[in-house]
Amino acid sequence: MAKVSVIILNWNGAQMLRTYLPSVVKSLSHSPFAVSLYVADNGSRDESLTVLREDFPNVKTIVLDHNYGFAEGYNRVIAKVDSEYVVLLNSDVETPEGWLTPLLDYMDAHPEVAAVQPKVRSWKRKDYFEHAGAAGGYLSALGYPYCRGRRFGRVEKDKGQYDSVAEVEWTSGACMCVRTSVYKELKGLDAAFFAHMEEIDLCWRMRNKGWKLACVPQSTVYHLGGGSLSYDNPRKTYLNFRNNLVMIYKNSKHRWAVLITRWFLDYTAATMFLLTGKLGSAKAVFKARKDYRQMRKNYK
Repeated sequence: MAKVSVIILNWNGAQMLRTYLPSVVKSLSHSPFAVSLYVADNGSRDESLTVLREDFPNVKTIVLDHNYGFAEGYNRVIAKVDSEYVVLLNSDVETPEGWLTPLLDYMDAHPEVAAVQPKVRSWKRKDYFEHAGAAGGYLSALGYPYCRGRRFGRVEKDKGQYDSVAEVEWTSGACMCVRTSVYKELKGLDAAFFAHMEEIDLCWRMRNKGWKLACVPQSTVYHLGGGSLSYDNPRKTYLNFRNNLVMIYKNSKHRWAVLITRWFLDYTAATMFLLTGKLGSAKAVFKARKDYRQMRKNYK
């Protein structure tokens, strides 16, 4: 049995597979641990399966019948594995030699830790952090996520300022190593989220159960980011606003005080989108607020 399963979820990402998967295959080829590498195809309609079959015949492929989204796609695949750990790895991540070992060594030495992440740096500017995870994630008092190395849209250059292991409040779904037993006990990612912030929600649930999380900066990976949706895409705006509200409703001990404040802030954001001509983003916020009110009925 493999000690760890590295799982890449792919959707219409044939070119990303050609670009990034070779580094993953190479970096795992000399691992001191027993590793299984899977690519799970989320109902792609491009040439992804042909690329996997012809260019990567030794990579295990799991074919899902349609696009289940990031959350349910991973849930369906992880249900099939029995390794001690699983790594959720985005399809647009380049992995250097030796990236996995520090993560597993730390997990083995710290049984109180449910999940870890490496430093996530930009694939385009490799000496800078990348937006999705940077050097470990935190949440503000109002439920806004931020990271060491990133505040809002601004990322820092990695000058070694975050080279110490740090306990964090969430680990990045771009590259997240998690205990399989904990993932399954908590029923994995919330499928209702579809995509965006589902890993933060899972991490919040882990912490509410007493587990700890960490960033292990002795490991570094390089993430393109925005591979499925660009950062200013209204669909991304919608998912981020909606899922953030649902996450707060599910997990915060002070949810009503936070949510009342967020009502004002969200509609202020929608107004700013309107004033700056971003009609699609404004509509996304209004729709997110409406759909959040419907979704919260499904949670106790």
